[in-house]
Amino acid sequence: MNALSWLTGRTPQLTEQQRQRCEHLPTAAALDDTALNQQRLVVIDLETSGLDMRRDQVLSIGAVVIEQGAIDLGQQFECTLQRHDHQVSASVLIHGLAPSAIAAGIAPAEALLGFMEFLGDSPLLAFHAGFDQRMLGRALKQTLGYRLRHPFFDAAELAPLLCPQANIQQGGLDDWTDYFGLQVQQRHHASADALVTAELALILFSRARQQQFDSLLALEQGLAGWRRRQQAHSL
Repeated sequence: MNALSWLTGRTPQLTEQQRQRCEHLPTAAALDDTALNQQRLVVIDLETSGLDMRRDQVLSIGAVVIEQGAIDLGQQFECTLQRHDHQVSASVLIHGLAPSAIAAGIAPAEALLGFMEFLGDSPLLAFHAGFDQRMLGRALKQTLGYRLRHPFFDAAELAPLLCPQANIQQGGLDDWTDYFGLQVQQRHHASADALVTAELALILFSRARQQQFDSLLALEQGLAGWRRRQQAHSL
């Protein structure tokens, strides 16, 4: 079954060209033993209208690529999604997206198709990835009828797994950037947050290789054990 056929609710209103682009989106690659310094990984950050994963909307997407063990500044994605029905809320004080910028943004179907074509079959990484994964997945389902199956890695989990000596429990992005002395250009801006998350990821991947986690598959296995230990400690 093609991902486009996984629909709930009303059928998205797409042009024939958009439907064809959906049909030709690549299938997510399975995790394997590709070395971390050979892996293409897309680091994403979303700005949203709020934190309610059932009702709030994606307003902007920022993403950078890690490939061949470095951030490839030639591969970046940034867009603001057009939302005619957007209601101004307190979140504007965080993300700084003016109503005029949102009204002048890219149509959601075009923005999301553009991002998925940029993503290709690569896995994703974000800080507090569960939120980004849910919000992006819902936007794709509602707008394109597309089911997101790409693996997501969470830098907020990788950091304490690989750097327990930091003794940062449930830390935010600011905690880890301060710990490693990273410079943040502009917080709560999708592209800037994606870039600093990618810088953090490179540090974490260096620590991972030192600990014999030299692939995303190995990291996923390490995270599974870490999650079990965290759950046991909380009982």
